[in-house]
Amino acid sequence: MSIRVHHVHGEHIAVEAASGVEILRYVYRPDPEAFESRKPYAHPLRTLAGHTVTGYRPHDHRWHKGLQMTASHLSGQNFWGGNSYVPGEGYLALPDRVGSMRHDGFTSLTADGERLAFTEELTWLAHGGQPWAREERGLTVHAVDETAGAWALDWSIRLTNVRGEPLVFGSPTTAGREMAGYTGLQWRGPRDFTDGRVFTADAEGAERVMGGQGPWLAFTAERDEVDAHSTLVFAHAPENLDLASAIHASHWFVRARPIPTVAFSWAFFEEFTLPAGESFGYRYRVVVADGAWDRERVAAHLERLPW
Repeated sequence: MSIRVHHVHGEHIAVEAASGVEILRYVYRPDPEAFESRKPYAHPLRTLAGHTVTGYRPHDHRWHKGLQMTASHLSGQNFWGGNSYVPGEGYLALPDRVGSMRHDGFTSLTADGERLAFTEELTWLAHGGQPWAREERGLTVHAVDETAGAWALDWSIRLTNVRGEPLVFGSPTTAGREMAGYTGLQWRGPRDFTDGRVFTADAEGAERVMGGQGPWLAFTAERDEVDAHSTLVFAHAPENLDLASAIHASHWFVRARPIPTVAFSWAFFEEFTLPAGESFGYRYRVVVADGAWDRERVAAHLERLPW
């Protein structure tokens, strides 16, 4: 199935399916609200049938914006946005802890009728404007398959510490709040994904999956307004789960209630340190599909999408 790519310079990159449905918009224009941690994000994501599968600035967490890279606890700074968790005090509004990710430019962008791939350079800035990290980010839209009713988005990160001293990555859980390991690449779903079905290859239910590990996680929900279901599949590249190559073990942060959200948490239960001048990388895949997929369909589809 062919795609069309539209680039509004300084604003966003959008991908349109042959049907005319915009299936992805990647926004790199700086946000107006510093407290929400200014950074690029992907919203909306839509299925090929045109059903939106991301939420944007929900009233409970205004800093949740579609699919975005985050770091909730990074050496005392908050690159997630919003309130910061403080041990013994809970969540507090601490604007001087909220950092940002600055779009510096695209080093490559290639598109044909079947695939879009671009590489973006970003700088992670502490609240005072000091550069703490350089990021090379890659996004690829591919496998747009009308027969399967699905398409895939690959998202990679390579982060280099330029602060001059170690960077320590953590989460609210590493700071003392149980089962709140959110950090890393994070998806926020729309309201009608609340209480949706969450499953992996060997577990069922958000509560059982929370904090677990595995190559993929699926989240499916019945939609409001239309007689339809949508499914998202979140998948790790093989090296992410190989402790010989990954900087730290990854775990799932997932909730179906009170809000629908999934994160590839890279520091759920324990902190990890990135020494000055060193780098780490991860690769992720998100499959956006129409219909209520089951385990067999998820596994078969992923098998057809080699890394």
